[in-house]
Amino acid sequence: MKAAKPRKLPPLTGTQVQDAAIEMAHALGWIIAHFRPAMKSNGRWTTAVAADAAGFPDLVLVHSDRRILWRECKSRNEKLKPEQEIWRDWLLNAGEDWEVWDYRDYPDAIKAQLERGNR
Repeated sequence: MKAAKPRKLPPLTGTQVQDAAIEMAHALGWIIAHFRPAMKSNGRWTTAVAADAAGFPDLVLVHSDRRILWRECKSRNEKLKPEQEIWRDWLLNAGEDWEVWDYRDYPDAIKAQLERGNR
């Protein structure tokens, strides 16, 4: 009898990467800020933001003895929106640690970054 071939799982969505990263970060002692969208009465999804917050990164992770990590979570085919590119550019120019996490980063690269803390 032939052994069944392992089934290749589809890539994680941006939300799945995000949720897994939050769980992993909490287990490693990080606190995280994330702002979830809500459905408006007209059926459209929106995240309540003010001032220049459009495009703000998905996750802001802070550890008591490490730097702040700013992370955008994307699925396979998602690209940064212009507003996200502005936040990326400003954060990087300010010397902050900004990156995109996607399905290829889970779990190894995400875990390594959280464990290292980019000291």
